Amino acid sequence: MEGFSFSTAVTVRFAETDAQGIAHHASFVVWLEVARVAYLDEFAGGYQAIRDRGLEALTTEVQLRYHKAAYFHERLTIWTRCVGLRGSRFRYEYRITRGDVLVAEGHTSHAIVLRDTYRATRVPEWLSSAISKAESASS
Repeated sequence: MEGFSFSTAVTVRFAETDAQGIAHHASFVVWLEVARVAYLDEFAGGYQAIRDRGLEALTTEVQLRYHKAAYFHERLTIWTRCVGLRGSRFRYEYRITRGDVLVAEGHTSHAIVLRDTYRATRVPEWLSSAISKAESASS
């Protein structure tokens, strides 16, 4: 997908659906987390690398727009990019597709904090560099 350098796939599990086999809206939030963790694994040594340095990346906002339903056992692709690194904050943008069909899109906002005090701190240079390198691949 144009503008995105990373994607990961999910298959809609039965537990994520209602009686009609349609994915529950809350499942999409879980899939965004799956994509974020996979993105960090690919480009920045994993989420645990952030935690190992005494930091946390807190989610401060989630926004989703649903375009189509997703159904049990469908394979979806979550396209993910990280943008807007500024101070302690950054944002992921997502496009969830089924083939060429846009199912949902949205974003999550995050803040880097010190794990022991939960005080905001700048995105560390190593993480900023890893994200910049990853995103330059999509340009």
